[in-house]
Amino acid sequence: MQAFADLYAELDATTRTQVKLDALVAYFRNAPPADAAWAVYMLAGRRMRRLIGPRKLRDWLAEATGLPDWLVEESYQHVGDLAETISLLMEDDRERTAVTGSLAEWIEQAVLGLRGLDEQQQREQVVAHWRSLPRPACFLYNKLLTGSLRVGVSRGLVERALAALTGLPRALIARRLIGEFDPTADFYTALFDAEQREESEGQPYPFFLASPLEGEPDTLGDPHEWLAEWKWDGIRAQLIARPGGVWVWSRGEEPMNGRFPEVEAAAAALPEVVLDGEILAWDTDVLPFSQMQRRIQRKTVGPKVLREVPVIFLAYDVLEYQQQDWRDKPLRQRRALLEQLLAGTDDQAIRLSPRVAASDWAQLAAQREGSRERMVEGLMLKRLDSPYRSGRVRGDWWKWKIEPLTIDAVLLYAQPGHGRRANLYTDYTLAVRDGQAQTETYVPIAKAYSGLTDKEIQKLDHWIRRNTVEKFGPVRSLKPEHVLEIAFEGIQPSPRHKSGIALRFPRILRWRQDKPVAEADTLEQVKELLRLYGG
Repeated sequence: MQAFADLYAELDATTRTQVKLDALVAYFRNAPPADAAWAVYMLAGRRMRRLIGPRKLRDWLAEATGLPDWLVEESYQHVGDLAETISLLMEDDRERTAVTGSLAEWIEQAVLGLRGLDEQQQREQVVAHWRSLPRPACFLYNKLLTGSLRVGVSRGLVERALAALTGLPRALIARRLIGEFDPTADFYTALFDAEQREESEGQPYPFFLASPLEGEPDTLGDPHEWLAEWKWDGIRAQLIARPGGVWVWSRGEEPMNGRFPEVEAAAAALPEVVLDGEILAWDTDVLPFSQMQRRIQRKTVGPKVLREVPVIFLAYDVLEYQQQDWRDKPLRQRRALLEQLLAGTDDQAIRLSPRVAASDWAQLAAQREGSRERMVEGLMLKRLDSPYRSGRVRGDWWKWKIEPLTIDAVLLYAQPGHGRRANLYTDYTLAVRDGQAQTETYVPIAKAYSGLTDKEIQKLDHWIRRNTVEKFGPVRSLKPEHVLEIAFEGIQPSPRHKSGIALRFPRILRWRQDKPVAEADTLEQVKELLRLYGG
């Protein structure tokens, strides 16, 4: 436990990738396999199911410290991290015991062991640890309790550390970490088996992710050396058909079996193959993503939704065929196999992603201009000689997206951010003017928290603190004086929002200090965008 607490502190104290990599290698070199397995599990982004909610932990904290609830809440809002708030408020002059026991023992006994206890027993055990652990270890213990262990380490960095430690290819490590696994000593030891170990039959491959294309594509050379496809707005997925059955995995490594039964039924007729592609809501043509969300939100789908929101799997690539890994073969060869495989299927639930043909880049750019009318996000450009790589590797696959939709909105509310921005107002609620109202009225339209520079955030934070109209807990209501231009990828009707509209992936493009509030967009203008682009 102490070694992992030291590692966590070291990772949290730096932004330098090489320093983090060296710290990870050093930890894994010396850690017992059971501890290292849990470290891989958590640092690679896996989360244990939360056993105790944050509200209950704050109540226990108030009781343990004797502080009033309001002061605990204010402290939490100021710090921005519950684990750190607890470790700070529980610190006192009491002599703390040295941390003993392995990381695996702490997780299995002090965290997972809480499952079999009633609430009173849970409280007593948790508070006892708060009182006995030194602050760094207490902080880590609270992170384990809350299930939030983010520390600026990606799974890719963990893969690099394990590959550097063992000399095995990173792609092999990545392959063995994808999908579901139990963080056991046996699993960790098997990661480093140089011989091909038996994989779980339903295990997917790491996804190859495209990079954003900045500028024009004519810098990429001859367009005939590239495959152009539409960039569809659905769920990126792998479809696995092996002797033991059919599996569907999302890009986020979530198993999705049961959610798309028509796709699974169609895959049962395929030969042994693993396909990469996109799941789309599709009737006679692609349906808006808002319809796709009706399927995403259900683990099992009833007959009514199956009828109203049919889906298809649009196949991009072949990763495995007849138990042979095809990822190192060039895309032109994988594409030829894909066309051959799908030419013989009559089931429309699995289809081939169409090529976008053009004689030159200018012609391709002209077709891209019609993307929004097709309800796609632009084009994908893939080098025909490229292998199927793991993760986001620049150079072979590019996403050439159309410009996002934008509106000018009024800053109406603000609240503090989290982590290192917990002391700054960085989370903004933005509104548009209601042009039909008799008086100046604003309707919230979106929340956004990214896009401003550090200097702009500091300046706006200074203004927010001096122009607050009301406070609602951590939220401040503001004078409507500033306009922010926000960009978003899509727009759809939403009965859950006061405006009746939801924006997809809103973010701040710029602070329009040149524009008065009277020139911000109106709800009627946003509704016109909904009519044009909301499907």
